[in-house]
Amino acid sequence: MYTPEPVDTSHIQPNADILELCEVLAKNTHDVWAIGRITEGWVYGETRDDKLKHHPCLVPYDDLPESEKAYDRATAMETLKLIIHLGFDIQKKDID
Repeated sequence: MYTPEPVDTSHIQPNADILELCEVLAKNTHDVWAIGRITEGWVYGETRDDKLKHHPCLVPYDDLPESEKAYDRATAMETLKLIIHLGFDIQKKDID
């Protein structure tokens, strides 16, 4: 039986830059998911129908229900916190 054992990142406190990055990653995660679905023949539908390949989340990130955005944010944040936990340094550079 599979027992998930994610790394405990509860001690990581993200700063403002990480929170900003998290939102960008969450949007990108949704866009990557949507491209995959569209490539597989899925289209927007008011209700999910796996047989007809209809999905209500095939909309721009900003139009998603808050619950769906929260899912993408949680995935992005846990990834960022793991990166920090592993000793990597995430720094925002000024881009001209």
